[in-house]
Amino acid sequence: MAVLLLAEIQDGTLSMDATAKAVSAAKALGDVTVLAVGATAKAAADEAATIDGVAKVLVAEDALYGHRLAEPTAALIVSLAGDYSHIVAPATTDAKNIFPRVAALLDVMILTDVTAVVDADTFERPVYAGNAIQTVKSKDATKVITFRTSTFDAAATGGSASVDAIGAAEDPAISEWVEDKVAESDRPELTSAGVVVSGGRGVGSQEDFALIEKLADKLGAAVGASRAAVDSGFAPNDWQVGQTGKVVAPELYVAVGISGAIQHLAGMKDSKVIVAINKDEEAPIFQVADYGLVADLFEAVPALIEKL
Repeated sequence: MAVLLLAEIQDGTLSMDATAKAVSAAKALGDVTVLAVGATAKAAADEAATIDGVAKVLVAEDALYGHRLAEPTAALIVSLAGDYSHIVAPATTDAKNIFPRVAALLDVMILTDVTAVVDADTFERPVYAGNAIQTVKSKDATKVITFRTSTFDAAATGGSASVDAIGAAEDPAISEWVEDKVAESDRPELTSAGVVVSGGRGVGSQEDFALIEKLADKLGAAVGASRAAVDSGFAPNDWQVGQTGKVVAPELYVAVGISGAIQHLAGMKDSKVIVAINKDEEAPIFQVADYGLVADLFEAVPALIEKL
């Protein structure tokens, strides 16, 4: 069996963490071919070729793929699909945009957020906000899958796969790029950060959320937020961690003023070490925390920042 894996590339740069973790998941299914797509993707393709477990890399460089539009990329993947039994990607924002279109064009089901490979036809994925694991067996000739990378270790580097250039597919011409609005940040990317500091409704206001950011900067961490904090306007949408936000699994997760609703736990409970600060000793977050501090965050966090 052969596997086509869409590499995670942004502005010509390979997301090694997400791609290498997806390779770890995919290599149990067969020989892995990585597809690098972008206006500039050759450097990313060369880097992907060094991941252990990659048999070959295909690189499609064309202005058509320069703005991460889903439809042209989906058309390219479908044009290559006949040679592969599995088409996979890390469950990133891009893949969640592209892969439903791929599945629809191939007229097959899509398996999202897969956390384990049982065999070539059978997979495990979380349901009910992670409270149950669903085992799914697909009879489709082509399996379309996104992997939840937080549950897989990154494949090592040291490989030397071949890199072959391919042409662009036909442009569906049903969408067009207008503009990008990108928030600049010196902090690590949330889904791949080793340390995450998140704030919840208990922080109280957008102004007080600066306290969470200051603690994160002291720890060299990414900043996260609960949905309650985002809905209250304390933090931007792209900081949201949880069932309807981003899934993270850092070495250290610090939850400040977060009660621990089941939807939030679904996005961070795979973290290696969880630290919770909350003045409510009955807060559900303490049930999953490795370390818990029952205290007023406005006293505890400044003290912690001072010590750090």
